[in-house]
Amino acid sequence: MTALGAVFWDVDGTLADTEMEGHRPAFNQAFLELGLPFHWNEKLYADLLAIAGGIPRVTVYAADQGINLTDVQLKRLRDVKREHYFSRIRDGHVRWRPGVVRVVNELHDHNVQQWIVTSSGRPSVQALLDHAKGVLPVFDGVVTSDDVTTGKPSPDGYRLALKRSGIAPSCGLAIEDSAVGLQAATAAGLPCLLTPSPWDKDLVETSHLATAVLNHLGDHDKPSRLQHGPPCLDGMVTLNYMQSLLAHSL
Repeated sequence: MTALGAVFWDVDGTLADTEMEGHRPAFNQAFLELGLPFHWNEKLYADLLAIAGGIPRVTVYAADQGINLTDVQLKRLRDVKREHYFSRIRDGHVRWRPGVVRVVNELHDHNVQQWIVTSSGRPSVQALLDHAKGVLPVFDGVVTSDDVTTGKPSPDGYRLALKRSGIAPSCGLAIEDSAVGLQAATAAGLPCLLTPSPWDKDLVETSHLATAVLNHLGDHDKPSRLQHGPPCLDGMVTLNYMQSLLAHSL
């Protein structure tokens, strides 16, 4: 049996519920502070999540409203939004998804490499990791939008993480929550465990690409529900279950 050498984690919506309670209100606070006539409710933001990356999201939305923001405006918006996002993390508004803390620690205890691969910028990721100290072990590496030219659904981030980790795609597993993330992982040759975000409408058409689909990773007091893939005993994703997914994906 092929041994699991590394797990590659997405961040937003996968490791933690960052989108609706972290990024979205932070953007709204930045819009208000900078006098921009935008406000993103949950439904609108869910639609905008089809665009990978915060600043590309703003750029497209602003253009749709007939407003072309300059590079200076976008940089200022990014900086102000980040400060509001950091504040929301420090204040405890962003929570880990069920099972994440348990799984990350189990993998660490068994010396499985763990990497982050995300379309978010490094400062936002680092803020979350700083918040995780004492809860999650240190990840073996981080690949962000600052490290590649093209974000998800491009596989560039995953390919770079695979290269840096020294792990063959057949010995790795991606964990994602979105259609663009799933497409990026599978294009890089990685089997993918999907824990869908409820607002990603595109997953209806693409979830079949995943090796397994569960509503979350599961905990002792909150078992997961299997939607597709091999049976998951006790409603909890474990190292043994992830190991089985490699064989199932062959």
